[in-house]
Amino acid sequence: MLGEHRERGAGLKITCGIDWAENHHDVALVDEAGQLVAKRHINDDAEGYQQLLGLLADAGDTPQNPIPVAVETTRGLLFACLRATGRKVYSINPMAVARYRERYRVARAKSDHADAVALANILRTDADVHRPLPADSELAQAISVLARAQQDTVWNRAQLNNQLRSHLKQYFPAALAAFQVRGTGLDSREARAVLTAAPDPTTAARLTRAQLRSLLRKSGRQRNINTWAERLRTVFTGDCLHQLPLVEQAMGRQTMALVNQLDAACRAADDLAAAAAEAFAQHPDSEVLSSFPGIGPLTGARVLGEIGDDRSRFRDARALKAYAGAAPITIASGKSHAVHHRRVKNQRLAAAGYVWIFGALPVPQVKEHYDRRRARGDRHTAAMRNLFNRLLGCLHHCLATGQKFDPAKAFPAFTTVTGPAAT
Repeated sequence: MLGEHRERGAGLKITCGIDWAENHHDVALVDEAGQLVAKRHINDDAEGYQQLLGLLADAGDTPQNPIPVAVETTRGLLFACLRATGRKVYSINPMAVARYRERYRVARAKSDHADAVALANILRTDADVHRPLPADSELAQAISVLARAQQDTVWNRAQLNNQLRSHLKQYFPAALAAFQVRGTGLDSREARAVLTAAPDPTTAARLTRAQLRSLLRKSGRQRNINTWAERLRTVFTGDCLHQLPLVEQAMGRQTMALVNQLDAACRAADDLAAAAAEAFAQHPDSEVLSSFPGIGPLTGARVLGEIGDDRSRFRDARALKAYAGAAPITIASGKSHAVHHRRVKNQRLAAAGYVWIFGALPVPQVKEHYDRRRARGDRHTAAMRNLFNRLLGCLHHCLATGQKFDPAKAFPAFTTVTGPAAT
């Protein structure tokens, strides 16, 4: 079939669609007229990858003119290797694929082969309105992996922390009171060490001051150890309600299991944070990113991991702002006109942006802009989002020109009002 088609129309533009599955993939190639050129069912392994490359080569794929590929997801080694060949790989949202499928048939019939053909046709007709995966450097991709893994671990740590708090409230509220102090929580090293040694109120009440001091030292605490030991001793020996003895022991075992999971999550988060910061420091863009207020090594790694270092990825600053969810979206129809914040966005970049702006608020120019937005009626979240929008525009410009952040240029209104000329 492929040979006959090439004889009839050599040089026709070919597009490829791949429908992803757990262990296998369906591949479809179509020409400019939308005619199926070739199809194949391949496995998700090295043999399947070689079969895919052979299928593309038979259709005219060359290093100088690679055939573009559309997929719904880019997970797996096969797609990582396909992306490394330098060809354009488009990741199409599954919801968009479903809408495209309805262009060709109104019946709700669905098959893997039909989805692969739909993906190929999306590139044939509307490649210009879809963005290929960015050509990020190897180091930028590594930073993205580390930063995302660290963020996932932090979210997992928070979930385990909430589970432990809810569990302790059922039988050991004194533990919550003992570690509800500023800068310390159940995920602190002190709390994990004490709860490991005394997971129930009966055992905690038997801990002596010397034992508590020893546990605090083993956790790594160096200051106010006697004060801490005295306060913990007072809390643990106070009057409290108890579950039945056997029930209390069972709940203590559950606490130990949760503490072990929390301890592993905390150590993993710290290890990944150090690895992400180390990789971030090696990247050329780290100097520009670090010049922005509120961006430290970990926040910088998260931001860089999401935006990458492919300068052609975002056409302008507005595209970056929309990607991060900082730019508002307008919904207009007839006499109806409304402006809302974006809900479809890169959630990881938006989360990193909130941490970024929160850390930047102590800078006078940033704080003045925040206060001005609040005075105009913005709520806290809206004012933070506006700041994020402004600093993203500055970041896009600085990365494109290789400049460091200058607050006087980023917030000229503040400089004009409070600068030497105003006095």
